[in-house]
Amino acid sequence: MAPPKKSKKSKKSKKSKKDRKFRKSKSEVVPVEAKAVDSDWWDSFWQKNSSTPAGSSVSNDEEEGFKFFFRVSKKTFDYICSLVREDLVSRPPSGLINIEGRLLSVEKQVAIAMRRLASGESQVSVGAAFGVGQSTVSQVTWRFIEALEERAKHHLKWPDSKRIEEIKSEFEASFGLLNCCGAIDGTHIIMTLPTVQTSDDWCDPEENYSMLLQGIVDHEMRFLDIVTGWPGGMTVSRLLKCSGFYKLCEGGQRLNGNARSLSGGVGIREYLVGGVGYPLLPWLITPFESNAGTVSISSFNATHEAARSLAVRAFSQLKGTWRILSKVMWRPDKRKLPSIILVCCLLHNIIVDSEDILDPDVALSGHHDSGYGEQCCKQVDPLGRTMRDNLIKHWERGKQTGAPK
Repeated sequence: MAPPKKSKKSKKSKKSKKDRKFRKSKSEVVPVEAKAVDSDWWDSFWQKNSSTPAGSSVSNDEEEGFKFFFRVSKKTFDYICSLVREDLVSRPPSGLINIEGRLLSVEKQVAIAMRRLASGESQVSVGAAFGVGQSTVSQVTWRFIEALEERAKHHLKWPDSKRIEEIKSEFEASFGLLNCCGAIDGTHIIMTLPTVQTSDDWCDPEENYSMLLQGIVDHEMRFLDIVTGWPGGMTVSRLLKCSGFYKLCEGGQRLNGNARSLSGGVGIREYLVGGVGYPLLPWLITPFESNAGTVSISSFNATHEAARSLAVRAFSQLKGTWRILSKVMWRPDKRKLPSIILVCCLLHNIIVDSEDILDPDVALSGHHDSGYGEQCCKQVDPLGRTMRDNLIKHWERGKQTGAPK
């Protein structure tokens, strides 16, 4: 193919281009004159919204009120701002002004985004609370999500060997489960979709359109690994097998720490606990069938469920804290939704890492997947069955000798 012909530029066009360049450079050096930064956003927000937010009253204490609206203490809020400040400042601020004509500070941008995620209210409602328009809420929220997704990655990662040992010690001390590294569960993020985007893949067993989220948590309900972006029509066992975590475990690159040796040469390797929706694998222990019969098995299942419930409670807290995940999302961009979910999980972990104490009423009062029945997976790996048999024998001995559970 012949190369494109070079166009002849007239003197007029050159002059025009030069003029535009001059005007652009001139505008860049002009200061933002009288448009001051909106740094007193909290005072005006508190005065406007402290009396009757969503039909309920807030504590007169401003610190408690701050946590009510944004789910974190002011100290943690400042830390989150420090993570995203460079990204939010480096973006052109044109258009990001409030109704009084002042530029939005980084703190106010973060507050708008976090309130949107925490309340799940419409962009119009959130904008009204801050004195900005719907488009500003949309723009600011997405900028925040992009920035935190990149800058807070260290808050959600698989633990190193030292941390894994601490987690295993806590699970053994609390439940008597030797070498357990965490609990796994999944939840549905419900949404509406335009007719052109609907398909059976996204329609789940409860006839909702949804996206799945799988999470693995430690003893403090901190997320160690998440997988999302997959259609709600999948089972959790199928989602597991599509995940990178599954491939790493099957390839011996994850949950591959030292096995604990028991009497008779029996070893118990590292593993997770999961519900009946998951397959029984050497590294994923599910409960015995409920009709298995013995008192010992029933007792073990109760202990197993207590450990697994850490993941259930983590999801209830996640979706209760960041209510945008518990409400029906109106026609979200399926390419962007995984980023929203990830950022909510990062914020969840930041709260745990900062030792912020949430109000008990924040977590969802019911199950995080209310209305969804647990689908039973019949897949049983023989090595997984042996592993579970060895584990219950050790658990029984520990119970008889009075070891802590």
